[in-house]
Amino acid sequence: MYLTKETKQDIFKKHGKSESDTGTSEGQIALFTFRINHLTEHLKKNRKDFNTERSLVKLVGKRRSLLDYLKAKDITRYRAIIKELALRK
Repeated sequence: MYLTKETKQDIFKKHGKSESDTGTSEGQIALFTFRINHLTEHLKKNRKDFNTERSLVKLVGKRRSLLDYLKAKDITRYRAIIKELALRK
């Protein structure tokens, strides 16, 4: 499996407040970004996998809504996570 317990802990330790704090917006956005990147690579090899494509679109929507929430609440945290994850070019 591509998303192990250790991988999740590393993501939350790096982007969240701690390993066990999985509820922060930054941690969730980082986790969604990791999953989106994985699904994107999968779809490059398997173009006709429409179930995965639907999952990818749903994940992108979830990440977008979290980013919108973070932008409305605290613009500095929003800018920091965008820069850290390199979501904009």
